[in-house]
Amino acid sequence: MEVITTHINADFDGLSSMIAAKKLYPEAVLVLVGSQERRLRDYLSQEIRNFYAFKKVKHIDVTAVSRLIVVDTRQKSRIGELQQCLSNPGLEIHLYDHHPDAPGDMRGNLQIVKDTGSTVSLFVEIFQKQQITPTPDEATLMALGVYEDTGSFLYSTTTPADLKAASWLLTCGAKLDIVSQFVNKSLSVQQVGLLNALLKNTFTYTIQSIRIAISKLTIPSYVDDFAVLVRKMMVMKNLDVVFALICMGERTYLIGRSRIPEVNAGMIARDFGGGGHAAAASATISDKTLFEAEERLIQLLHQYVRPKSIASELMSSPVISVTPDVSIHQANILLTRYNITVLPVVQDSGDSGHPSRLLGIISRRVVEKAIFHKLSELPVSDYMTTDIQTLPESATLADIQELIIENRQRLIPIVKNTQEISGVITRTDLLNLLINDPSHLPQNLLQEHENPSAKQTRNVSTLMSESLPLETIVLLQEVGETARSIDMTAFAVGGFVRDLLLNINNLDIDIVVEGDGILFARKLAEKKQAIVRTHEKFATATVIFPDGLRLDVATARLEYYEYPAAMPTVELSSVKLDLYRRDFTINAMAIHLNPDRFGTLVDFFNSQNDLKERRIRVLHNLSFVEDPTRIFRAIRFEQRLDFRITRHAEKLIKNAVRMHLFELTPGTRFFHELQQILNENHPLASLRRMSQFKLFPFLWPDLRPNLKIDRRFAHVINQAEQSVAWFKLLYLEENCESWVVYLLAIFSRSRVRQLLNFCERFEVADKQRKMLIRQKTEVERIAHEMQRRPFMQPSEIYWLLSELENEGLLYLMALARKKHIQRDVSRFVTTLRNTRLLIRGKDLQNMGYQPGPGFRTMLNHVLEAQLNGKIHSENEALNLIKQQYPLN
Repeated sequence: MEVITTHINADFDGLSSMIAAKKLYPEAVLVLVGSQERRLRDYLSQEIRNFYAFKKVKHIDVTAVSRLIVVDTRQKSRIGELQQCLSNPGLEIHLYDHHPDAPGDMRGNLQIVKDTGSTVSLFVEIFQKQQITPTPDEATLMALGVYEDTGSFLYSTTTPADLKAASWLLTCGAKLDIVSQFVNKSLSVQQVGLLNALLKNTFTYTIQSIRIAISKLTIPSYVDDFAVLVRKMMVMKNLDVVFALICMGERTYLIGRSRIPEVNAGMIARDFGGGGHAAAASATISDKTLFEAEERLIQLLHQYVRPKSIASELMSSPVISVTPDVSIHQANILLTRYNITVLPVVQDSGDSGHPSRLLGIISRRVVEKAIFHKLSELPVSDYMTTDIQTLPESATLADIQELIIENRQRLIPIVKNTQEISGVITRTDLLNLLINDPSHLPQNLLQEHENPSAKQTRNVSTLMSESLPLETIVLLQEVGETARSIDMTAFAVGGFVRDLLLNINNLDIDIVVEGDGILFARKLAEKKQAIVRTHEKFATATVIFPDGLRLDVATARLEYYEYPAAMPTVELSSVKLDLYRRDFTINAMAIHLNPDRFGTLVDFFNSQNDLKERRIRVLHNLSFVEDPTRIFRAIRFEQRLDFRITRHAEKLIKNAVRMHLFELTPGTRFFHELQQILNENHPLASLRRMSQFKLFPFLWPDLRPNLKIDRRFAHVINQAEQSVAWFKLLYLEENCESWVVYLLAIFSRSRVRQLLNFCERFEVADKQRKMLIRQKTEVERIAHEMQRRPFMQPSEIYWLLSELENEGLLYLMALARKKHIQRDVSRFVTTLRNTRLLIRGKDLQNMGYQPGPGFRTMLNHVLEAQLNGKIHSENEALNLIKQQYPLN
């Protein structure tokens, strides 16, 4: 017996291919396995019920099948109970299919498999060759198969053979009114309700830069023709890819549709035991819940979605480049000659047949700044960007988009063998590609294309409400309302924004205003009854509120430097240029405060990614040349935030140190940065970094005994850290300047002269200078004395330490080599120094005693008795003196 069959859930292409096969195998029996689509059942009942005798598997003897003709599938799992006959002895299998090869495909004695949009198109070619003409009813059914499986010739899998097949079928009498009736059938009331439910339960995932819609729905019983609803949703929402998971009763059904070659719906469906082709596929899932099926679907999409490699097609080659020894002046000539903005820097292989090895890139902006600073004769290797990301020739559009759009990289070197450059892709190349094919244009780029001033934004108002005190949020809202009232725009900027995103408490708020910052500050102060201090030269102001809170306000400005290490010259600007002048990307974000955009984060420089990657990155390559104090800030942020300075920024720091730019910068600015570092909780790590960057010769060239961190240096700094931490844990009301303790510790093995030299070099204020010298001198004298006297009386400790500041006391603890010294200092800080002497020297004079060395002996006697609890009042102290030291 010969049997003709198709796949479970037969569609028009499967059924019409069976009818076509019947023309080739007239003695064969037509057997339908499983159920059919509802539209197919309607057609059978209306049109060809009396023409063909379709049977079910139970109506035939499966063991008697000698030839099995399978159409529109090759997957044995999709022929249902007819799989039983595959073990029949001598069975011939004939296969007619248009689906691509897949694991689990049956192998046939005869295989007619071609890449067309429908299986019917294969039979049409055969009919034309064998001069077989179908009846008009058969031609109509076959046309239905072609129209359905090609989406009326709109699916990307449609081929010229499908169009030719439809044309030939029309000549055979196919009726398009009937085709239209079943292919474009209007929705019933029930279907409209289901479509709305499907739309509400649709979520979009972006996988390999491709937006894929996934719908989930649970309904109590089986509903026919759900594929029609999925197709309708795809058209309504203009979706490229959609997968629907519908739980009907005890089974889950997968329906997949794809318009693009990057997503093959058939491969996904086959993994679920179903089938189909690249544009349309389906599967019945009986071993998974709806949620398990969704999880598996997403896994498969990540596994199978593979965008086309386009880098080798898009790149420009050969590359205009320079070698590392080329001067900045020569690089500028090349940039101008070829009208380009970036030059790759390569190590020439010396062989014209081999690509050059990529070292970095240098941009027109960096070149022009270097020339402005009279650095044109230096080699480009000094200021090229080295932490540049590259891509291989096999890179996809998603890879290119990520670097150029998300990472803001202007030029992508395309490399072979890791570093051999073979071409470049520019931002213009990508834009031209995307504009020519807008379906690939990501949403953020579409917005930027529509609005050139668009920024990389997100709203952080929820984060603000969770992290900030209510009064701070109210103040920021009032700042925004004040700015709006005078037609200005206000932003919170800098470290406040950085720490908010890092969930670090920081209420030191800086405000930048697009407009007149001083006028804004006065308006805000008037509204809040606050005081304003202005700085006209820098267009800044400080608003001091009645509760003591201070708000620093700046006009959005652009700074440029007349020469390396100069103080900046200020011009009015926008917030974007204001942020660009800042030290590092992590400090170059802003938050909108005006009411209409309150809480919107502004990030022009991919700063959020640097926060995520925990790295310190400069905004341009001359950053440390223009302001060498940024070197110290980079070190401080690296250690405080547990970030890392990028390798490229490290190279720029070393360049700046080598150029000896420090002498051109006012010493007070360096001293301020050093104070900030030494006020951190663990400055030793920062000091080690400063040593690595060879900053010690600049900071303290005559430091003794040498200019490196040896074991004793590290020990005294560690001791100082422990002393400062101990003091903070006491929660005393007295203040302590940590930087003083650490600076004294650094100079612990140097003489006073070296400390004086440091103070003069960095223009330390006279008051601070005197305090440093006094504390160093006194502490080192006291340490020497306490070293010799391990068992001092409490009164002796009191008089010895009473003249020291808190900083001197902690320095003494750090300097101490003996535990008894630390014990005595600790006793003084926590107990002794709070003791108020019951009598003083003037009381002894009033009693008739003559001033002299004996005064200290008598006062010591009183203090000892007082500390031991023997006396408690002034009268008792006076009586003690009279008894022990009677007057002659």
